[in-house]
Amino acid sequence: MREFFHSFKFKIIIALMAVLLGAMIYSVTTGGYSSGSSYLFELVFEPLKSLSMKLSDKISTSLDMVMNAEEYYEENLRLKEELKGYYNDMVEYDRVVQENAQLRVMLDLKEEYSDYEFSPPCNVIARTTNDPYLSFTIDKGANDGIEPGDPVVTENGIVGACYEVSLATCKVRTLYSPRTAVGVYTVRTKAEGIVSGGYDLAADGRIRMSYISKESDIAEGDIIVTTGSTNYPAGQLIGTVESVEMEKSGLSKYAVIIPAEDPASLTGVFVITNYTLDEITAVKTGQETEPAQSEDTD
Repeated sequence: MREFFHSFKFKIIIALMAVLLGAMIYSVTTGGYSSGSSYLFELVFEPLKSLSMKLSDKISTSLDMVMNAEEYYEENLRLKEELKGYYNDMVEYDRVVQENAQLRVMLDLKEEYSDYEFSPPCNVIARTTNDPYLSFTIDKGANDGIEPGDPVVTENGIVGACYEVSLATCKVRTLYSPRTAVGVYTVRTKAEGIVSGGYDLAADGRIRMSYISKESDIAEGDIIVTTGSTNYPAGQLIGTVESVEMEKSGLSKYAVIIPAEDPASLTGVFVITNYTLDEITAVKTGQETEPAQSEDTD
């Protein structure tokens, strides 16, 4: 204690008290608080007042957190559960909206192609890793009437065909694959050819129409649709012509086609599980059935 009375801090305190005492005496002798003394008090005590208020607020907040910690914890859990519920509601809402949109598309397809049988709406659930041809897996399979070779479509046109069908899933090979070959023709001039994919073309999001007669009138912008076969119904949109070139042999032409659908961006598709091959297409492709022979009667 003796050391404190001899310390520098004690001397500062004494000096401040002396200044305050002098100010008080001066104020009394002048008949009240002068503007100078008032300013002096404000100058000395205002920082202490501000510091005191800050300390009081901080202590009050800390005490509140300690005393009501359990209540805040329960409130936090409740809010988290509410937020989780809102999130689940949003996910369910988005799912219902998407499902309704798919059902509307399916109804439109059924109205347009009344003689087709479609699978339920299919969701893309996986994409084949490192496949340059962008094959993918859907969540419908043999249980839904799907078989290998069935065409996969959207409201915009042909996407590809099914392969490796399991009971509940199916892999889809896209038009980008060289293993997918489809007979096609141009709507404008009926120029015919075969569409298939390839590695270099797939990298650019394109496919190739080959075996086009060199006399055919085919041009940029022409619309390409299927000619029809046992696997692909006639008149299904494939894409549009981007460019036309002559083969190196000079015997035929080929065209680069922009597909109607980009498999990389698809989230839902439909599978045509059955359709009636129309008579004209059947005759044209050599798939007509032999007419029944009448029995001779004596």
